[in-house]
Amino acid sequence: MWRNSTSSYGWISIALHWISALTVFGLFGVGLWMVELTYYSPWYQQAPALHKAVGLLLAATLVLRLLWRIVNPKPEAPRNHSIAERLGARLGHLALYGLMLGVLISGYLISTADGRGISLFGLLEVPALVSGLPEQAEIAGEIHFYLAWTLVLLAGLHGLAAIKHHLIDKDTTLRRMIAPLHSNRSTS
Repeated sequence: MWRNSTSSYGWISIALHWISALTVFGLFGVGLWMVELTYYSPWYQQAPALHKAVGLLLAATLVLRLLWRIVNPKPEAPRNHSIAERLGARLGHLALYGLMLGVLISGYLISTADGRGISLFGLLEVPALVSGLPEQAEIAGEIHFYLAWTLVLLAGLHGLAAIKHHLIDKDTTLRRMIAPLHSNRSTS
């Protein structure tokens, strides 16, 4: 099942979800590591270039994910979810998307503050559309730092909520994001 159904996510949504999640945590780890590098480290220039290029790929994945979400049905929440849980899930997902977008935009503004574009592994260059603003790199850097931490913490809570649904509520919330469910009945 490639597309979503009313009861389950399809393989494309599942793949985009896990690619995004792993990339966010990977970029976060690389970001923490690379700010500690010294000028004499062989990774001093390579780590930021890698971080930026993978960030561009994540931005493209986010756009693809949002477009895919528009053209696919959203699976219904399991029947045992309360109104508060449904609202919390909706707000949590909006926050995750918003934070991801904010982290990507602030990263772009850091990288292009000096007027240079961002190289995508030497294949193409994303131009600097906004540059030269007063303290652009510093302000965008602060925003990037706090949004990245908030994103990772919220993503961790998101994962814990899925585990809670699996272990305590015993519903399909987690299972349907691991593999498509082949049942047409509502996910209880």
